Amino acid sequence: MPNIPSLRLLDSFQLHSRETKLKQQYLANRSSTDGYNQQDAGFSLIELIVVLLLVGILAAIAAPGWFAFVNRQRLNKAQDAVLASIQQAQQTAKKNKLSYSVSFTTDSTTKVIKVAVYPSSSAILLSDNTWQSLGGDLQIPAGSVLLSSNIISPNTIGTLDSRAYDSTNQPNTITFDYMGTLTFTTTPTSPNALGLKIVLASAGSSVSSSNSLKRCLIVNTLLGATLKKKDGDCN
Repeated sequence: MPNIPSLRLLDSFQLHSRETKLKQQYLANRSSTDGYNQQDAGFSLIELIVVLLLVGILAAIAAPGWFAFVNRQRLNKAQDAVLASIQQAQQTAKKNKLSYSVSFTTDSTTKVIKVAVYPSSSAILLSDNTWQSLGGDLQIPAGSVLLSSNIISPNTIGTLDSRAYDSTNQPNTITFDYMGTLTFTTTPTSPNALGLKIVLASAGSSVSSSNSLKRCLIVNTLLGATLKKKDGDCN
């Protein structure tokens, strides 16, 4: 009769040998697989080209919307700056009990929109140091915004001038009396004009076009109330 403890010892030895072989096979397979992965890690040229093409397509789709957003924000800043200048002239007139004017023009060399607030009794020249860049620290890039108006002389309404950058004309001037009020007059070419109008347009469009991206300020009452309008309402 076989010795039972001996048989158990033999079975245990065989089981241990089998486990050892399985571990060796597993380690051998893992080493070869890891070596394969390390050798072939990364992207193929075709994959990189596909990714670059997708990025280019997405950029082409998003770019027009982004540029339109930037232009709108820039025009909104310029519109707010024009409104602040008009209000400054009106408030200074009431505070000092003097007639004050605010003028807007475009520097023909730098293409920067300039503004000046000054006593109406003082003649304003384009070379005077009174002129400041519109918006100051708002950083409106030179030439990015076009300036126009329907003002042909202080508080006198003509037709909307679409000739941007023409600083050889009289500055676009709005004048408040010592009480901060104003009166404006019309010409035969603009009998139904709603008020004095300062127009700002994106440099990528025509000032006179009804489809242009525009912002404007309209001063239309004796008390100097100023309306903010945009696009087609600025024609």
